[in-house]
Amino acid sequence: MKKWLPNVRLITLFSFMALLLAGCGEPFVSALTPAGEVAKMQYDLMILATLIMVIVIAIVTVIFIIALVKFRRKKGDENKIPKQVEGNHTLEIIWTVIPILLLLVLAVPTVSATFKLADVKAMEADTRDEDAVVVKVTANLYWWEFEYPDQGVVTAQELVVPTDEKVYFELISNDVKHSFWIPAVGGKLDTNTDNTNKFWLEFDGGKTEDAGGLFFGKCAELCGPSHALMDFKVKPLPRAEFDQWVDNMVAAKDAEHVPANDLAKAGEELFTSNSCISCHAINPGEKRPTAPNLANFGDRPSIAGKLEFSEDNLKKWLKDPETIKPGNKMSGTYDNKGLSDQDLDALAEYLMGLKVEE
Repeated sequence: MKKWLPNVRLITLFSFMALLLAGCGEPFVSALTPAGEVAKMQYDLMILATLIMVIVIAIVTVIFIIALVKFRRKKGDENKIPKQVEGNHTLEIIWTVIPILLLLVLAVPTVSATFKLADVKAMEADTRDEDAVVVKVTANLYWWEFEYPDQGVVTAQELVVPTDEKVYFELISNDVKHSFWIPAVGGKLDTNTDNTNKFWLEFDGGKTEDAGGLFFGKCAELCGPSHALMDFKVKPLPRAEFDQWVDNMVAAKDAEHVPANDLAKAGEELFTSNSCISCHAINPGEKRPTAPNLANFGDRPSIAGKLEFSEDNLKKWLKDPETIKPGNKMSGTYDNKGLSDQDLDALAEYLMGLKVEE
């Protein structure tokens, strides 16, 4: 007994820790907190499947216990051979029909939901809905690009969408396989290099308010050393506010950005001389295959999709991005090691001034 005691203590400790950690985390970062039609459908299917499994386990457990108690070997019956029963047609029908019925109960809503979720006629060229919002998502190591082809707008790391209506997505990858996933809003879908996947999501306005106006997205396919850091933010807005955001982005395409002060002007010169401009676009109408568009960088809630938006964190990222996101394509493409504190101040001032929303 004493030999087993340490193991029992460890098992108890780890079980308690697992139970405790299962309750940790932010709200609306889980598929168990649905915040849209797609997420609700998938959540209901999970509950249905779990319910069926629990019922089956419960019935099998009860039958097992009954058989164990009723037909256990009793004292004095060691040499007694029980009555042999074979070919009971009633039992065979029961244990054949019941699994079929359970499978049908699960299969019918699953197939129905699958066809409903695959309906993207509103975004196709020959059946296009003029009011449909379409977003082309391009996955990169380790960042996300969001293009609104109907509006001619490109942004990165922050997805802006209207609430309470279907938003259609085209998914593709620029390098390796990734997977687009907003846990609270809908299941993941792969982004491939050689074909485009299409699907739709709906963002519930009430749930958006409960979530503080922001959802969180991730890459759900192991893609490299910084896979776990390949995050993005989702900002759902009422349709009128979304249209205003689009108008602001469209207007910014024709407006020349003017640095706010001399420090920002020095940062603009560094941005150009260090060839940052060759990788990053600063116009919301342009895109680069190598790095995120920075047109509305100053409006974003995070830096590199990971760090809280602040001047200090921006300087850390500019100084040594490899320590924050190992394997990112920015490391080694410019002379970040040679940047002085004054250079970092100037670049940070310039980049934080790249805003579309006032």
